[in-house]
Amino acid sequence: MSRLLLAVLVMTAVTILTRAAPFLFFSRRKPPAFLGFLQIYAPPVIMTLLVLGALKDVPFGQTPYGIPALSGVALSAALHLWKRNVLLSIAGATTLYMILIRIL
Repeated sequence: MSRLLLAVLVMTAVTILTRAAPFLFFSRRKPPAFLGFLQIYAPPVIMTLLVLGALKDVPFGQTPYGIPALSGVALSAALHLWKRNVLLSIAGATTLYMILIRIL
């Protein structure tokens, strides 16, 4: 039990420090230009890697030929472009994927 408590305390401390770091380091000065670059380009790169990672093990050569996964990705992109709501995109795409893997 003490190991579990210690692990939770360490994870809590690390989470608090990573959340507070920008305020501690950049509250009195302007952040470096590199952070502005990361702010713009990191989210699309991370999302691309997540999508490719999710699709890497999909068997496109076997029935149902990746239709559920590709449909989920397409619906997620369409919902996000339409409503700009991350939770709606995730919930809609997950629901469609789960329905399609049961049907197909």
